[in-house]
Amino acid sequence: MRRNVVLIPLVIAIVGASAALCLAGQARDVPRIQGRPNLSGIWQAMNEANWDIQAHEARPGPPQFGALFSEPAGVGVVDGNEIPYQPWALEKKQQNFANRWTEDPEAKCYMPGVPRATYMPFPFQIIQGTEKIVIAYPFASASRLIHMDEVGESPSDTWMGWSRGKWDGDRLVVNVTSFVDQTWFDRAGNFHSDALHVIERYTLVDPNLMAYEATIEDPKVFTRPWKMSMPLYRRQEQNAQLLEFKCVPFSEELLYGHLRRK
Repeated sequence: MRRNVVLIPLVIAIVGASAALCLAGQARDVPRIQGRPNLSGIWQAMNEANWDIQAHEARPGPPQFGALFSEPAGVGVVDGNEIPYQPWALEKKQQNFANRWTEDPEAKCYMPGVPRATYMPFPFQIIQGTEKIVIAYPFASASRLIHMDEVGESPSDTWMGWSRGKWDGDRLVVNVTSFVDQTWFDRAGNFHSDALHVIERYTLVDPNLMAYEATIEDPKVFTRPWKMSMPLYRRQEQNAQLLEFKCVPFSEELLYGHLRRK
């Protein structure tokens, strides 16, 4: 019994030290390039956030397809499971949910935006350089540049935003601005305006595990900033690679079917 009494505080101290190290953004025993954690590789989120970033029950798909396209239940990725919508925006979100089968930008093959591109059910690839970091996503052939050098403000608003990064210890912090207002956070209709500002944090915990956080600010839609967080996993297959997902042909009927000559 005495041995257990001694070991318990020791275990607590070790766990506490490890947690403090992670919070400080200092990663140990991870691959490095030019002294920084090497984030290069193919990564994927393993959660249900693309269906709904909040906790949710399983839901049916369109009734004509039976159990096909039904939505899996999920525990959510939003800290506290609360999105602080302004009253009008909450009503808009509910309208989006009711019309999600035709109005979700994913159904229209629009580029997914940030942070949604991170947790869609597809892998994505990070290619890390000194002054630029490239992230490529299969859906809609989307990609983005994280500028690690000084580039100033974006010349225009874009689907994937304008990403400027810096290192905070061993944590990559990315400031993303200049969005269009035509992307959603998920299939549940959670949305934003063109005032969206996202602060991403990528922390390599070990060679095959990365902690991801995204702080969301949008004073036109939300009453305060809020955050989502999740782990990202390195794909381990020997032949892991990104494959094309050119979805424009899949969305043509939805977008342009009404224009077909009778």
